[in-house]
Amino acid sequence: MTVTASASTARVVASAPDRAWRVATPLTPVGFYPRAGVIPAVVAVHDQTGTWDAVGRTRRLELSDGSSVVESLVRVEPDQVFVYELSRFTGLLGRLVSGGRAEWSYRSTITGRTRIDWTYSFFARPGRGTIVRGIVRFAWAPYMRRVLLGIAREVERTA
Repeated sequence: MTVTASASTARVVASAPDRAWRVATPLTPVGFYPRAGVIPAVVAVHDQTGTWDAVGRTRRLELSDGSSVVESLVRVEPDQVFVYELSRFTGLLGRLVSGGRAEWSYRSTITGRTRIDWTYSFFARPGRGTIVRGIVRFAWAPYMRRVLLGIAREVERTA
């Protein structure tokens, strides 16, 4: 699959990478992914196949507009990186994209803090690329910055 549109954001937190990873990686998305304009909130997690820390684990996110998406962990390197793929989008997004991929990395800074990098990519359905690129640029990229800020605050609060 070819990536149609991607957005990235980063944040430095006052925490060591192992601590940041242990707090941020298993967080439930409920409460950290609020509604923002056309982007629905994550309101529930269903069918999670264990703790969110091992390749092959899956879960279905229920969104505030009644749609859902399935996340599947495809790469986990404790204290460093985790990657999940998104599939089975329903609702409007399901008509626009065939899938997605999120990559999170945690790197130590020279000051002993952690830089969290998050990249999110979408794979548009045929003929939907322009719409998906517009949504990512004008809605999803700013949304990611807002979400990561909340997660960073949680890491620092619990550090």
